[in-house]
Amino acid sequence: MRCDTKYWPAEQARTQIEEAAAALAAGGVVAFPTETVYGLGGDARSTEAVQRIFAAKGRPSDNPLIVHLARSEDIGALAREVNDVESALMKAFWPGPLTLVVPVREGAVSPLVTAGLDTVAVRVPGHELARELIERSGCPIAAPSANRSGRPSPTCAAHVREDLDGRIDGVLDGGATGVGLESTVVRVRGREIFILRPGGITEEQLRRAVKEIGASVAQSESSEATEASAGTEATGGADAPRSPGVKYTHYAPRGEMVLVTGEAAPMLSAVQELIRDASLAGKRVAVLACSEHAAFYRATAVFDCGPRSEPESAARSLYAMLRRCDELDMAYIVAEGYPEAGIGAALMNRLRKAAGGREMIARG
Repeated sequence: MRCDTKYWPAEQARTQIEEAAAALAAGGVVAFPTETVYGLGGDARSTEAVQRIFAAKGRPSDNPLIVHLARSEDIGALAREVNDVESALMKAFWPGPLTLVVPVREGAVSPLVTAGLDTVAVRVPGHELARELIERSGCPIAAPSANRSGRPSPTCAAHVREDLDGRIDGVLDGGATGVGLESTVVRVRGREIFILRPGGITEEQLRRAVKEIGASVAQSESSEATEASAGTEATGGADAPRSPGVKYTHYAPRGEMVLVTGEAAPMLSAVQELIRDASLAGKRVAVLACSEHAAFYRATAVFDCGPRSEPESAARSLYAMLRRCDELDMAYIVAEGYPEAGIGAALMNRLRKAAGGREMIARG
């Protein structure tokens, strides 16, 4: 069902935020900026509002949503309990791009938000406009990324309007996002922190934050993430993942994409060979390259993603570049890999998902 989508431009966002907040309070769905990507928000307590989020995105209903709060202290209304490790993480990273999966208080949110599980994913966004919107709405806001399901996440309001115009009540423009990748999602079990989805907070940052209280980061996307996908310990939703972004294909451009990893020199040669083969087959070819290699490639389009030693730059621009590939009707996309340290781990997670698992390891 189509609706008139209100657009609040960036220069008017501060003066018109009350209108956007009122739409949320009335059960509407509104896209808004965060420091990671744009979110599509609705009252987390309202099943009708949450259903509208799923319908607008075309999102599977067994995929849980993250609930956004205006302040850390508001978590008590959603969580049955918060332990000292979780409290340390909140103190270190909220507001910011960290999501905690905590035991949910019965009746605190619509069952659709949790996909029938006994946990809820919660964060306090680092974007001031987002927190003000949540505060003014008077609601805990359930908000996945504001894009059609499976598409690259939106990092500016134009991306949201491209995907969701006529499907949602409004778009609050807050300019371009900062991190460019979604939040890190973690679950604490005892003294151990399990990373369910890498994101804007790195594993190294997590370790530093809990070192003094004797907690540890036990693993990254292994058995706990497998449990998440399998949906064990669920109170419902037999195949629901604990975290968004661990079960379905995400972030994908329309053209076929392949990720090339390995040492710099063999990777350069492998990318050149893929470009040549695809070009000979008559395909429009795009390359997502580090600054050191960009000038060597001859393709329909070459995107400079920044230095190989600075994955933060590639993270900020990745989704916009994938969307640009769609705009240019690129049939074949070759992306260079990055070292998987720091935010490089989250970047490579998104590149692998965008490529649908198509990865070539270049060897010398």
